[in-house]
Amino acid sequence: MERAVTRFVLLFAALSLPLLAVAQPCSEPEASQFDFWVGQWEVHANGKLAGHNTISRIHGGCTLLEEFSGAAGPYEGKSFNYYDATDGQWHQVWVDNSGTRLHLAGGFHEAAMSMSGKRIAQGAEILDRITWTPNDDGTVRQLWEMSTDGGTSFRTLFDGLYRPVGSQ
Repeated sequence: MERAVTRFVLLFAALSLPLLAVAQPCSEPEASQFDFWVGQWEVHANGKLAGHNTISRIHGGCTLLEEFSGAAGPYEGKSFNYYDATDGQWHQVWVDNSGTRLHLAGGFHEAAMSMSGKRIAQGAEILDRITWTPNDDGTVRQLWEMSTDGGTSFRTLFDGLYRPVGSQ
């Protein structure tokens, strides 16, 4: 019995080695397109501090974890952001303590990351579109828009400027 187990382990190891050598997880160049968002940020909207956000790489660099806390109270939320090579898109799953849940997908185009997705709010379908644009001064603009008419028209929900913590 012991010999059979040993043979199985050796066979499994021999068959697994080629799979490990084929590709490293998240090695596609696209998997680093959202790295401009990594860091500690003060988030400003309408000239006021809206909150703090920390974006960090987790899962061996395969996922960006967002941890947001509002400046004016108990509002907080988190998201997982990842590139999926099987569909060639970036995905975000956002959950916050107000009950908002977002499932977005998209990609990096025209010097910005843009993702969109549908959700139901108060019985109506909402189309959310969020765009993150890195600026030359090291800041990042986040524009969150929503549509209630299937994308014919959008209104701004949030227009924020991310400033690195410690910058002026």
